[in-house]
Amino acid sequence: MLEIEEIEKIIPHRYPFLLIDKVIEMDIGKNIKAVKCVSANEEFFNGHFPKHKVMPGVLLIESIAQAGAVSILSMDEYKGKIAFFSGIKQAKFRREVRPGDKLDIEVEIIKLRKNYGIGKGKIFCQEEICVEAEISFFIN
Repeated sequence: MLEIEEIEKIIPHRYPFLLIDKVIEMDIGKNIKAVKCVSANEEFFNGHFPKHKVMPGVLLIESIAQAGAVSILSMDEYKGKIAFFSGIKQAKFRREVRPGDKLDIEVEIIKLRKNYGIGKGKIFCQEEICVEAEISFFIN
């Protein structure tokens, strides 16, 4: 398990763009389970449908990417590096994410070669799938 202080040692993201709160399980470089607790105080709610607060889909995809990055950048050969998006495929949004939701983020790294990889991620809320996507990334 990793708390926020350990996560901040691995990835460079900070408030208001750090979108995972805790890692609850990880097989380094293979898969990860993380949590994000969505608060009504999130900065993006000020402009994203203020009368019907919904977490932007792009930030849900970003939370998948951040969780995957924690897994990859925990590997000895990638420590201190940064993972960047190189593509998003098959993104499906199935449920709104609203203030008060607890997100369970799962990412499996399905390909990793040198400085390039692919991960499949899903986000669940109350065991209901919210988002799923395949992301590709490169490490610099």
